[in-house]
Amino acid sequence: MRIYLVGGAVRDKLLGRPEGDRDYVVTGARPEDLLALGYKPVGKDFPVFLHPQTGEEHALARTERKSGRGYHGFVFQADPAVTLEDDLARRDLTINAIAQDEHGALIDPYGGVRDLEARVLRHVAPAFVEDPVRLLRVARFAARFAPLGFTVAEETMALLRQMVADGEVDHLVPERVWAETRKALAEAQPSAFLRVLRAAGALRVLFPEVDALYGVPQRAEFHPEIDTGAHMELVLDAAAALAPGDDLVGFCALTHDLGKALTPADELPRHVMHEQRGVAPLRQLAARLKVPTEHAALAELVCREHLNAHRALELKPATVLKLLAALDALRRPERLETFLAACLADKRGRLGHECDDYPPAAYLRQARAAAAAVTAAPFVAQGLAGPAIGAAMERARVAAIADLRK
Repeated sequence: MRIYLVGGAVRDKLLGRPEGDRDYVVTGARPEDLLALGYKPVGKDFPVFLHPQTGEEHALARTERKSGRGYHGFVFQADPAVTLEDDLARRDLTINAIAQDEHGALIDPYGGVRDLEARVLRHVAPAFVEDPVRLLRVARFAARFAPLGFTVAEETMALLRQMVADGEVDHLVPERVWAETRKALAEAQPSAFLRVLRAAGALRVLFPEVDALYGVPQRAEFHPEIDTGAHMELVLDAAAALAPGDDLVGFCALTHDLGKALTPADELPRHVMHEQRGVAPLRQLAARLKVPTEHAALAELVCREHLNAHRALELKPATVLKLLAALDALRRPERLETFLAACLADKRGRLGHECDDYPPAAYLRQARAAAAAVTAAPFVAQGLAGPAIGAAMERARVAAIADLRK
């Protein structure tokens, strides 16, 4: 029996990045061998065990064979005859198919180290096309490693396009699409995720509402990048810089301008009412992908209200209070912070505006604090009751926000 460290831990160590979970492959063993050593079984589809001391995952080396459509259509074989090279061959990318033995020596049969040095995302074997999730994974790895200069190999892009043409992507279930998308939105450069999907032809299949933004013009004086799709990519990356690892802010950034794809042609490049037009496609996308409720709700608020945030200093105090109430910001200040991060990303997601200040953010925080400081106690002491207390509190909150401008 031999045990090898594999996958992301080896890759990230070679890249000088912090190591995540450490996964191991075991060759020359049967399930009963690991059980006898105290390993705990956890795998359903194939033998995976947890180490009795460290709790780290150890999987028996295995091969897989396509048996149907989609990513569930596989038959696995795990027995002592399966070699380490056999196991590594079933992996998606060469950079994820590097192993390390107990002495620290690398086993790299598919050139993963070479591709790490060349900054290339390349598939291991032609069987790559059999699992449509791999298209999403390649796009997600592009989002993670684009800041390091990684690109997708052309021959791998050809396979991604083939997967779309063959209809494999159509068999992806919404939960899996969302799971990979959520991870991509938390990566360092989420725009790369969209660019890979779009180059493969998968964006129009999986995210037609987002794909529709490309080629839609905006007013150059406000958006030097002009193309709405390009703007959305810039906003995504700005959100990733402002809120690293926060997929909620990322989803708000992704969907904030969906309404611009619905602007009548005779109104272009202006986009009057795009905030309201964007709600329907956002709801459609969120429902199809089974997006979490909070993601969908906050994204809708950003879609509807981001222009109000931009002009917050010009709004009437009563309108500012309505905005805060819509966000439930008095009870949940973290929602205001998410909202403001997405709005600031929108402001900075324009060519030449990457470092713009955003005075509305400080003002809205002050307005929230002023409104939250108003309590019911003084009005109860005055003898008010029922709805009269609420009305008095609202008037006091409006006045408190108005005082900020004096």
